[in-house]
Amino acid sequence: MKGKNIISYPLDKIKILFLENLNESASQIFITNGYTSIRSVSNALSEDELIKEIKNVHILGIRSKTKISERVLQNAEKLLAIGCYCIGTNQVDVKSATEKGIAVFNAPYSNTRSVAELVIGSSIMLIRKIFEKNKAAHEGKWLKDAKGSHELRGKTIGIIGYGNIGSQVSVIAEAIGMKVIFYDTEVKLPLGNAVAAKTMKEVLKQSDIITFHVPQLSSTKNLINKENISSVKKGAILINYARGEVVDLNCLRHALVNNIVSGAAIDVYPEEPEKSGDNFSCILQGLNNVCLTPHIGGSTEEAQQNIGNDVSLKMFNFLEKGISLGSLSVPALALPPIENTHRILHVHNNVPGVLSRLNTVLSKNKINIVGQYLKTNDLIGYVVLDVDKNLSKAAETLLKKEKDTIKVRMLY
Repeated sequence: MKGKNIISYPLDKIKILFLENLNESASQIFITNGYTSIRSVSNALSEDELIKEIKNVHILGIRSKTKISERVLQNAEKLLAIGCYCIGTNQVDVKSATEKGIAVFNAPYSNTRSVAELVIGSSIMLIRKIFEKNKAAHEGKWLKDAKGSHELRGKTIGIIGYGNIGSQVSVIAEAIGMKVIFYDTEVKLPLGNAVAAKTMKEVLKQSDIITFHVPQLSSTKNLINKENISSVKKGAILINYARGEVVDLNCLRHALVNNIVSGAAIDVYPEEPEKSGDNFSCILQGLNNVCLTPHIGGSTEEAQQNIGNDVSLKMFNFLEKGISLGSLSVPALALPPIENTHRILHVHNNVPGVLSRLNTVLSKNKINIVGQYLKTNDLIGYVVLDVDKNLSKAAETLLKKEKDTIKVRMLY
């Protein structure tokens, strides 16, 4: 099927809302393809503010500060897709979105290089005691001393969580001459000469530098606590660019002050300010051997542009073609358009017999199905139907009336 836009609805009627100062690349694909009703807001919105804004919104883009609760989704009458322009989706009630047939997309790979580079950069600065020497130089003191300053080459870096970011750290670390050991709860293929450990404590005991790259789960809360920190190699450096509750900061401060740990780099915190410029307080402030950064692990211009392109392309493909690849809520389907047909998208509760009923009712009404695709997850089923052009309106009406239907959309 040819043509720049093949969808059947007016582009100016599609309301797109972007929050939290998204990179301009987020809106570019929509602008290029003729969408004009795009609103950008620089900050996050509270739940009540979002409920007022979201009623007529079709596409919503957020970062990590905006919380999409079940209450918000109950008021999102026209919402088709949510784009999380970041790695995680913890800020979205994905279960509620799934039950309502709303596609949720994120960018799990787009900022991995930015985070990985910062891990290595912070490791160099800490192992060379640069922060201490930099502070002294600014205060007019000349600390030209090699004591306690080391090279990364030949040191062991321990990676807790060998996913997209952890494995990227592994590759860069080995390239500069480091030994790599890692632990993950799932079996992962080691890259290069990296070695998989059987337990996290094995990594803690052997590593000169320990870096965390795990999701926020109940099982990952306080991975570094009073018990586990006793297993850390004396003088090791600890880096947390993962989630704020992975490291018990009180415990870490005690280890730093008592020279159990020689340095730390922290980018994420149990509680973080709402926006740039807000006051920030942390128990690790004032320690010379600690690098504190304001959750900027993935905040490079390159990463933000990549994230904008990635998430917006996924939402655009879902909006115009029904392609749900990369969605955490709607089952993944990717299919080419079929000439001389109209495409209807049908989301339903995942119960036995729905597809059979859909086919039966269309057959009884002599509606020819040219192409049909079905994919399910635990909660919902997603059917894409290509039907005879002359009968597509009748088909849409019939499908809306079917039992267990959540959402029906005529695509083109």
